Amino acid sequence: MLVNTYSKRIFNIAYQFAGSYQEAEDLTQDIFLKLNNSLSKYDFKRNFSAWLFTLARNYLIDQYRRTKWEKQTRDDFNDHYLSSEAFENPEEGVVKEENKRTVWQGINNLTSEIRMAIILRDIQGKQYEEIAEIMSLPLGTVKSRINRGRLQLAKILKEKKERRNEM
Repeated sequence: MLVNTYSKRIFNIAYQFAGSYQEAEDLTQDIFLKLNNSLSKYDFKRNFSAWLFTLARNYLIDQYRRTKWEKQTRDDFNDHYLSSEAFENPEEGVVKEENKRTVWQGINNLTSEIRMAIILRDIQGKQYEEIAEIMSLPLGTVKSRINRGRLQLAKILKEKKERRNEM
């Protein structure tokens, strides 16, 4: 029942963090195995979804640290999360895909903690309070990380745009 209820959301977080469909499938399986082994530690006073997403986030960060995942492109990214509008012409589609790739390259340059906060807020659409619970951080810290991440991302994207214009 837990797998059926949460697998898509866990997979989406894993996919956004790892950038590969196959890696996300493996990570999702690993997270549910970890969940199975950790259920005895669950405090029924807490929100189960937030606890599960915290478990998933911690696992993904640990995996990232162990393997130093830094993906350069997100070609297979599920368009559902960054919009799936029909393009007026082929050029518009190419520009939109290039913009997605550039944004993900910028996101990859953020630290794992800031990257996770940005993904949860700006891609997953989670509320600040829920992110604070998932990440086990005070609300102010979450807001600060998201703001800092957005500023860093804007700076990175501005620099990339300026370099592209110089060419």
